[in-house]
Amino acid sequence: MKIILSRKGFDSAAGKVASPILSNGEICSLPIPESRPGKHSKQYRDINHSGVSLGKIVSALTNNRIKPSTFAHLDPDLDFNAIPRPQNWRPVFGQANAAERHLQNRKVGKGDLFLFFGWFREAEIKNGKYRFVPGAPDAHIIFGWLQIEQRRPIDDNLSSLPEWARGHPHYKNNPYGKPDSIYTSTNRLKLTGVDIDKPGAGLLQKYSPVLRLTAKDSSKRSIWELPEWFHPEGKTTGLSYNESHDRWLRKNKTVTLDSAKRGQEFVLDCDEYPESIEWAATILTSP
Repeated sequence: MKIILSRKGFDSAAGKVASPILSNGEICSLPIPESRPGKHSKQYRDINHSGVSLGKIVSALTNNRIKPSTFAHLDPDLDFNAIPRPQNWRPVFGQANAAERHLQNRKVGKGDLFLFFGWFREAEIKNGKYRFVPGAPDAHIIFGWLQIEQRRPIDDNLSSLPEWARGHPHYKNNPYGKPDSIYTSTNRLKLTGVDIDKPGAGLLQKYSPVLRLTAKDSSKRSIWELPEWFHPEGKTTGLSYNESHDRWLRKNKTVTLDSAKRGQEFVLDCDEYPESIEWAATILTSP
């Protein structure tokens, strides 16, 4: 089994602001704008988070630079209630180009687990509008998961893909790049040696310190604090894109990582790091 830390949602290039941690503690990942909308594409105002339109949230936090009518790249698509769904729908994640090639090179497939993280900051409602809390720190936070049931390549034969996935951004005849694939989720989550009752994919609703990757005392969100077993010393593999020992620093019973700025998919082999399964279970069962 492999665990993939997958960077998704608004960032400094796409969106240019953080996703919000709402005043009730909910974490709300904002999907990036859609560069190539198709007939099934959704606008931000069409997508709901806990009954609130993302159009209202995104327009306020970007000072209307991104409008409610802007098309969104809803990917990973993890929340059944975000938009109307066809029968038998399951969560889906799509990836293309170098990032998808990296996943294939690392032999990511059935049973492996994506943990999605992104850039977050505390937000509040002031005078009826969402805004970021002044002085609130930036952090990388895990917000969702998907365990892979199957990787399905995007090619000229879209009929091989499940009909219920046709609303996904990657379900189109003109791929985002080559290779291009969608990953469909398992029905229920299964982790070796761990009894956990969860669906195969979903969103983590409330912020908890166990979801935070960024070190508590760091002014840079890319400086992470992780359990000490993450250090690649003495291992044949490490967290991909972060294998260099120069990136890691031991600190009491933890390690800090100057995480790679490039790369969307960081892959960890659970055979080399067996503690990672219990770590993932702790994240997925956070309050």
